[in-house]
Amino acid sequence: MDPESTQLQQAQLAVILGPDSGPFETLISHLMSSSNELRSQAESLFNLCKQTDPDSLSLKLAHLLQFSTHVEARAMSAILLRKQLTRDDSYLWPRLNVSTQSSLKSILLSSLQREESKSISKKLCDTVSELASGILPDNGWPELLPFMFQCVSSDSPKLQESAFLIFAQLSQYIGDTLAPHIKNLHAVFLQCLTSSSSSDVKIAALNAVINFIQCLSSSADRDRFQDLLPAMMTTLTEALNNGNEVTAQEALELLIELAGTEPRFLRRQLVDVVGSMLQIAEADGLEEGTRHLAIEFVITLAEARERAPGMMRKLPQFISRLFAILMKLLLDIEDDPAWHSAETEDEDAGETSNYSVAQECLDRLSISLGGNTIVPVASEQLPVYLAAPEWQKHHAALIALAQIAEGCAKVMIKNLDHVLAMVLNSFQHPHPRVRWAAINAIGQLSTDLGPDLQVQYHGQVLPALAASMDDFQNPRVQAHAASAVLNFSENCTPDILTPYLDGIVSKLLVLLQNGKQMVQEGALTALASVADSSQEHFQKYYDAVMPYLKAILVNATDKSNRMLRAKSMECISLVGMAVGKEKFRDDAKQVMEVLMSLQGSQMETDDPTTSYMLQAWARLCKCLGQDFLPYMSVVMPPLLQSAQLKPDVTITSADSDNDIEDSDDESMETITLGDKRIGIKTSVLEEKATACNMLCCYADELKEGFFPWIDQVAPTLVPLLKFYFHEEVRKAAVSAMPELLRSAKLAVEKGQAQGRNESYVKQLSDYVVPALVEALHK
Repeated sequence: MDPESTQLQQAQLAVILGPDSGPFETLISHLMSSSNELRSQAESLFNLCKQTDPDSLSLKLAHLLQFSTHVEARAMSAILLRKQLTRDDSYLWPRLNVSTQSSLKSILLSSLQREESKSISKKLCDTVSELASGILPDNGWPELLPFMFQCVSSDSPKLQESAFLIFAQLSQYIGDTLAPHIKNLHAVFLQCLTSSSSSDVKIAALNAVINFIQCLSSSADRDRFQDLLPAMMTTLTEALNNGNEVTAQEALELLIELAGTEPRFLRRQLVDVVGSMLQIAEADGLEEGTRHLAIEFVITLAEARERAPGMMRKLPQFISRLFAILMKLLLDIEDDPAWHSAETEDEDAGETSNYSVAQECLDRLSISLGGNTIVPVASEQLPVYLAAPEWQKHHAALIALAQIAEGCAKVMIKNLDHVLAMVLNSFQHPHPRVRWAAINAIGQLSTDLGPDLQVQYHGQVLPALAASMDDFQNPRVQAHAASAVLNFSENCTPDILTPYLDGIVSKLLVLLQNGKQMVQEGALTALASVADSSQEHFQKYYDAVMPYLKAILVNATDKSNRMLRAKSMECISLVGMAVGKEKFRDDAKQVMEVLMSLQGSQMETDDPTTSYMLQAWARLCKCLGQDFLPYMSVVMPPLLQSAQLKPDVTITSADSDNDIEDSDDESMETITLGDKRIGIKTSVLEEKATACNMLCCYADELKEGFFPWIDQVAPTLVPLLKFYFHEEVRKAAVSAMPELLRSAKLAVEKGQAQGRNESYVKQLSDYVVPALVEALHK
């Protein structure tokens, strides 16, 4: 940097950190500016202050916190102080001199006492907790605990709440230091939970108690707080009686945390606690969110098997009540016209949040409690729903059956007759959504109760599905029938499937030609699966099916048809593998030509074609074996490119206020490493994983023929042995290592190693083996 601009910057710093507080306050307001330019200038000045004079900067922030009349400025300085005191790369505390440190500690506590704004008080509690978590364990803030006890026993609700908030955040760092004070703490908690007039103080106390219980290592210590449970529950019921559902929901979230981590704490008063929760779940007058949390609490207890085995199974009357609550929520579904006219299978118009919560919870409940507990309850309640005249009830029973199948599989397999009769009778129901739900149940049961279901009931199930494919009035029903054929045949042997192939294949061909796109996609997937399951038995249909598949591959070129074309690749390659090289050879060449021209075209990043194409190439390779070698020069470059994709990562601090909008975004996956939250685009990871699997597949199939690519593939895959973002990528990289070594060894032995000898194989294994060993340790 030239001397002039350095001088200018130093002059700016002198003004900002000088005696007049105006310029510093302006700098802080610029940090909050919506103008990018102002903000980034302010950020670089702020960072410069931090590097050159951390003491003045910290004291300036503290001064602003105490004396600024602007709420935003005080809030911002609390946040900035917290960030400087967080133990990460920008941790300032060790760089401050002792007098600055002691000023900061006392200013933080006195600001807590004086601050009027509730939201700033909360930010201050975060700042105090952040600093304390780093220095308390080494006794670096002896004044803090006495200060907190003083606040808790004061008559100021604001100070009581602040002290509890700090307790809650610090208990994991100082739980054991507080153990000697258990008696006092118990008294303080009881006092505030039972007699505070402020609901905020009660919630903060509840938060502190629950965090404190979780960090006590001895169960005897935890049990000393058991008698607080009635008062803890009262916090919840009082909030509900006062119509304060926001507070009630906070209390429920805290109690759910307790149920997940310390379920045994609740065991002595289980009946009362679960009874209260079910009452909340049954109360129609409450907000959905409140009722859903009460259900979540009971399900969380049911799932806490390892920590409290069998606790919930001892309460059959509650399980029956909960099941009834969930069944009632499933009725909250509307017959939305958008469902019938939908273009895609995943359109769920008319389904409400009640409906989805009930679906998810039935699944979790049956997995955690198992068939012996759930099936008797279901056998009692479902027939009533099936017999009712309203379509919603019939629909609910079928959806419930599909949801509980995974958890109740063993018991349901013993009663297959009964289960299937319920479902198959519903195939004739006048309402298309009920017929859809019956098909859906068959699909789910084929997966969860297979192969028993396939072996015993193929004679009823396959004809029923075939008949549903004729429902041209209702494309949703047709498409779903096709996807149920897929579920059925995945768990099926060729001898079961073969007698039905004539009927099913001809129906699927009809759907391919004159269905909606969603129906065509379903038919392609079903054909692929049927071919895959029937293997060489599919040869007799090959000549009828292949022309249609090729026509779709060649003609479905619009953006709106991308998925259709992608599915046709999948289907062609699976049919090719099923019928074998001799039958497929002539068409294979044409298909390869189309794929090669597609490979050369520019595709958009979200185009599903790419990953389907990678998989189709690999299947074609399996089918054609060494005849595939001429195509490798086309296939490999883009495959290597996909395998080398850099994950699209965003990193934020784990406690940042703008969490990646607690992303419900399906396309992002977040993992937390230490104090960093990492968001990763999943589509990139999936493409990378597919590509790595394909590389492994080629090496395995082509053996020595893969030799020319080893020099590029090994350096791509070896670093991925440590690719922590995605397990599939690591697995594929591990599986590929022995294949690469085998390929090199065979090529050298057969004299196809482009003039290289054994020393090349040794060199390769010296590169691969240590990397594998190192990856093992992780």
